[in-house]
Amino acid sequence: MIAIIAKRFVKHSRLGTRSWMWKPWVVQGVEALQSIGQIRRLEPGQSWEWQATGDDSQFLLSRGLPLPGWQMLEVAMQHDQPSVVLKLYLDFGQGFSETCSFGLALKSEAVTKRLFYVPKLLKAVRLDPMEHEGRFTLTHLRIAWLSPWFAHDRLAERLVTMHHEWRGRNKTEVLPRLRRQARDKGVHWRSLALKQYEETLEHRTNGYNYSRWLEGQSEPSAAHVHRVIDALPRKPLISVLVPVYNPRVAWLRECLDSVLAQHYPHWELCIADDASTDPEVRLVLAEYANHDSRIQVVYRERNGHICAASNSALALARGEFVALLDHDDRLAPHALFHVVEALHGHSGAGLLYSDEDKLNVAGERFEPHFKPQWNPDLLLAQNYISHLGVYRTALVREVGGFREGFEGSQDHDLVLRVTARLTPEQIVHIPHVLYHWRAGEGSTAATSHAKDYTSKAGLKAVEESLVNLVPDALVMPGDFPNTYRVRWPLPKEAPLVSLLIPTRDRVEILRPCVDAILERTDYSPLEVLILDNQSRCPETLAYMKTVSTRDDRVRVLRWDQPFNYSAINNFGAQYARGEILGLVNNDIEPINRDWLCEMVRQVCRPGVGCVGAKLYYPDDTIQHGGVILGIGGVAGHAHKYSSRNSPGYFSRLHLAHNLSAVTGACLLLRKSVFEQVGGLDEEHLTVAFNDVDLCLRVREAGYRNLWTPYAELYHHESVSRGAEDSPAKLARASAEAAYMRQTWGAVLDNDPAYNPNLTLIHEDFSLR
Repeated sequence: MIAIIAKRFVKHSRLGTRSWMWKPWVVQGVEALQSIGQIRRLEPGQSWEWQATGDDSQFLLSRGLPLPGWQMLEVAMQHDQPSVVLKLYLDFGQGFSETCSFGLALKSEAVTKRLFYVPKLLKAVRLDPMEHEGRFTLTHLRIAWLSPWFAHDRLAERLVTMHHEWRGRNKTEVLPRLRRQARDKGVHWRSLALKQYEETLEHRTNGYNYSRWLEGQSEPSAAHVHRVIDALPRKPLISVLVPVYNPRVAWLRECLDSVLAQHYPHWELCIADDASTDPEVRLVLAEYANHDSRIQVVYRERNGHICAASNSALALARGEFVALLDHDDRLAPHALFHVVEALHGHSGAGLLYSDEDKLNVAGERFEPHFKPQWNPDLLLAQNYISHLGVYRTALVREVGGFREGFEGSQDHDLVLRVTARLTPEQIVHIPHVLYHWRAGEGSTAATSHAKDYTSKAGLKAVEESLVNLVPDALVMPGDFPNTYRVRWPLPKEAPLVSLLIPTRDRVEILRPCVDAILERTDYSPLEVLILDNQSRCPETLAYMKTVSTRDDRVRVLRWDQPFNYSAINNFGAQYARGEILGLVNNDIEPINRDWLCEMVRQVCRPGVGCVGAKLYYPDDTIQHGGVILGIGGVAGHAHKYSSRNSPGYFSRLHLAHNLSAVTGACLLLRKSVFEQVGGLDEEHLTVAFNDVDLCLRVREAGYRNLWTPYAELYHHESVSRGAEDSPAKLARASAEAAYMRQTWGAVLDNDPAYNPNLTLIHEDFSLR
C-alpha cells in the first residue's frame, strides 16, 4: 500500500507557544495511481510490482491533489536500474508540459525528498517513475503541504548547505538577500529561490542539454576584448598550424574563417597542404592567402601524412607560440584572447590547453570535455590535453617537432615529450571551451573505434616516454580505444605492507573482510593489524583470537578508548612493521587477487603519496571512484552509483589518474610520508573527512595522490558504524565539516583534478 498524503500544519490547541504538528489533509491508497502509459503491473509473488515497458512510463493522479502552496514530495522506490529520475508533472488546466514539471533523482530504497510550489488549483498530476525500461516497486510516496515559514526554513537550509553561491552564509540571510536580488531583477523572489533550489537537486547526466547550458554562458564583447588587448603590455604572436589534406571544402572554409574571426589580432596562419588531390582545396587556400597577409601556405609536392605536413607548417612559424588546429575543426572567436590572457598570469608557460567540445555534421555543438589541471598520470592513460593545445615554439622545435611514425597520435606523442621538459607550473589549463572538434564520418571525434592505428601509435608514444625513465614499466592497451594502462615495476625487494583495520564487535562484517584479504591477496609481504576498539561480543573476540593464531600475518592490537578513527589508526601505525601503511575499513572485500600488488606498484613510485582503489557497493554500483573536493560543501565520491561497467567521465572510471584525495576505506601510502605529515588529525576529525584532510596535507607536502581502477574491492559502506542519524552524530558531523571549511577554505572549491564548469552538488560530472 502506498499512502499519498497531503498534510497541513495546525496550531496545537493546548500550547500557548508557536508550536505546530502535522495533521493529515488527504489520504489515499495505491488505487489513486492510475497507469496511463507504458506501465504494467506484474504478477503477485514477483520481486517487483511494476514494469516500465518504454521510456515514457506514466501514472495519473486525478483526485486528492496537492493544495496551492508549498509542498514536500517524498518518494522511495526499489528498482533494478543503476539510477532513476522520477518526474512529476502538474496540470493547471492546460494539459501536461515540461514547463510545469520537475525531477527527483532516487536511490534504490532510500526516501528522497524535495520542495515544490503549487501556485493555484490543480486539475491533475502525472508521475513518471523512470525514463527508461525497468522494474520497480513504489514503497513510499507522500505529498505533504507545508506552512510557509517551515518551507522557507527548509529552502534556506538547503541553499546554504548545497548551493555554491550561498555556502558559508547563515540561513537567516537567505530570504532577505533573495528578495533584494529578485527586486533588482524584476522577478518574484520565489521564482529565483526555486531556480537556485532546483540547481541543488536536478540530477543531470552528461547527456544533459549542453545547448541549454551554452545559452546561460556569456563571453565578453569584442569591444571589451579589444580594450583589454590594447592595454596588454605584451602581445605575443601566435602561429596557428593547420596541416591540410583533402578536407570537405565547406568545413575547411569554416576552419579558416574561425581563425580570421579571432578577437586577438596578433596571429599568423601557417598552412601546409599535404599534396591534396582535390583541386578545389588549393583554390580555397590561395583565396584565403590572397585575402589576408597573415596567412601563409606551403604546398607539399608529395603526400607525407600529418606529421610531415605539420612539420612543414611549423617551419613557417614566426610566432613565440604555436597553436594546433585540424583542417575541419573550429576555434572559438575568443580562443587566442583567452590564451594570451592566461599567459599574462603565467609568463613562463610552455604549454597551455583548453576545454573542448564536438561539432556534428549539422554544425551543432555537443559532448563537451571539461578537463582537469595538469594531471600527469591521466596523460599517460589518455591524451586528455588534446585540443586546444598551444606550445612555446622554441620548445616544440627543441624536442624535434612532430615525429613521423606516430600518425594518429602525433599530438599525444608531442605533449608527452614537451611536458617532460616542463614543471607543473609551466603547464596551464584554461577552463573555457575554445576548440570545436569536428565529428565527421570516420573521425575519431565521432567514435574512438574509427581509427585503430591511433591507439597503436598512442601506445608507442607512452612506451617511449617511459623507456628511459622507468625501463621496466609495461604499457598495455586500456579498456577503451586510445586509453592505456601502465604496469609499474615493483621494487627488487618487495616492501612489507601493514594493513590497519579498526573494528568493534560485528564479527559478521569483520570475518568476511579479514578472511577475504588473507585468501584473495597475491601480494605476500603482508601483515594485517586488527585494531580492536573495545569489542565485547564473545564471537568477535573468539574470531580475532583464532585468526591471529592460525595465520602469523595477523596481529590484534587493543585500543581501549572511545571511538576515534584517526586516533585508532595513528595508534596502529606506531606498531606497524611495514614500509607501507594501508588504511582499510572492516567492511572491505577484495575482488581481484592482484589488488594490493597494483596499489603497491603505484605507491612505491617517487612523488606518489596516497593511492586509492575502485570500490563497489554489493549491488555492483560504484561507491568510490576517487574524491572530488567541494561537492556537498567538503568532498564527494566521483561517479557514485554509476554501474560497474560504466566508462565514467571520458573513460575516467577505467584510467589511473591523479586526484586531490581518495577514501580512507582503502588507502595506501608510505609510512615515511604518513609520519612526515603527522598522521591523521585525531583532535578535530574523529570520524569524517580525516582521509580527505590527510590527502590534502600529503599533497601540500609535494606528493601527488592517485586513484587506480585496477584494485577492485566491495565496500559495505559504514555498515559497522551505522548511520549519522542521532543528534550527537549530526552535531559531530557538522563540526567536522565546519573544521574542513575553516582549514582548507577555497582549496575545497577549486579542485585541480576537477573543472570549475562541473557541478559541486552531484557526484556525476554533470554541468554546473
